Amino acid sequence: MGGEERWCVVTGGRGFAARHLVVMLIKYDMFCVRIADLGPTVQLDPDEENGVVGEALKSGRAQYVSADLRVKSQVLEACRGAEVVFHMAAPDSSINNHQLHYSVNVQGTKNIIDACIELKVKLIYTSSPSVIFDGVNGIFNGNESLPYPCKHNDSYSATKAEGEALVIKSNGSNGLLTCCIRPSSIFGPGDKLLVPSLVAAARAGKSKFIIGDGKNMYDFTYVENVAHAHVCAERALASEKTVAERAAGQAYFITNKEPIRFWDFMSLILEGLGYQRPKIKIPACVMMPIALMVELIYKILAPYGMKVPQLTPSRIRLLSRSRTFDCSKAHDRLGYIPIVSLQEGLRRTIESYPHLRAGVETKMGSQKAVRNKKLSIMVVLILGAAYFSLIATGLGYKIENITGSKLHVPEGAYQQVPLSMASSSLLYNALTSAVRSDSISHSIGEVACP
Repeated sequence: MGGEERWCVVTGGRGFAARHLVVMLIKYDMFCVRIADLGPTVQLDPDEENGVVGEALKSGRAQYVSADLRVKSQVLEACRGAEVVFHMAAPDSSINNHQLHYSVNVQGTKNIIDACIELKVKLIYTSSPSVIFDGVNGIFNGNESLPYPCKHNDSYSATKAEGEALVIKSNGSNGLLTCCIRPSSIFGPGDKLLVPSLVAAARAGKSKFIIGDGKNMYDFTYVENVAHAHVCAERALASEKTVAERAAGQAYFITNKEPIRFWDFMSLILEGLGYQRPKIKIPACVMMPIALMVELIYKILAPYGMKVPQLTPSRIRLLSRSRTFDCSKAHDRLGYIPIVSLQEGLRRTIESYPHLRAGVETKMGSQKAVRNKKLSIMVVLILGAAYFSLIATGLGYKIENITGSKLHVPEGAYQQVPLSMASSSLLYNALTSAVRSDSISHSIGEVACP
């Protein structure tokens, strides 16, 4: 990089997608990169130590800053001297804590906006397609004209929508330029949740089930394409006035432009690593009353230490609904075109997990898989009985009609619930993380400025 140093900030800089953006920015020699995160110090993985990020930190082309988005003074200092902020920080969507989501996704975003206005820094916000998902209706080739729903699927989606609206509204304030990126279901090397969880489920014999008819379509986005979309957004905002004004103040869906059946995508990952694909289809209408019942029990027993259920109504909806999006607006206004195909992205992803391939299980693990296979058969029989007792008799519809005021849809990890959760809980966690967008990139340790 010649001449005067130009800096950018990446909040959530140690998250999954953010790491790929940091690497791309350094490789393109566009900016010196300030990696903002909640941790007191940066902890690099071994491959990062000897890679682009490690070298950049040593040479001064990158720096790490510990900051909490909820603290205005820390946000201001993190953004000082930068030309653009890539705001990618958000809590893990599986955390069942509305106040946490609100404090980071809304209040933290307000702090970022205020800092960008004061310092005259461009702002690119990583949003989520979930901001327009009501948890009831599928989305087919949805575009940016779709409004926010009256009620979102969960607190994560609701607060991300509120944060996005603030960013869009702030465009033009004291010359501020903003835009929002909505990447759909991110996957790729470095993901520490989706593939490891899928493999753990497969090794335990818990990856056999398809929720719904298996035909729901999804748009998955390779992580380098997500990073590329952010770069395209920055270049558009930094372009001459007509281009910048046309790009600013807008939200953009980002996909690989290759919709695929949700369960086919999961099967390709499992088969690529040597595991069997899910085959047993369980209608969502069978699982929904069970999930509602478990959730109701949770509401009663939570004060006594019951863990948050993994299988919730919101997750069943995520696993059984179609969600595809039209990203032609991003192509038109940002110049975005995917740089890695879905097939190539899957190949790179699978090759990045050699240690998770089938065949390395211990004898004890194999014996456990046999036991779980028997348990799976029992689960299918139990679910069949549940269908006739809860759905055919009409009881399922009564359960379905419990009012929203009485039921809050939690996210989280619950490993001690009966029936179906005993045989498929790991899979539900993995898959419902996959259908998010930026949620995969964040862990609990990366909450406030991850």
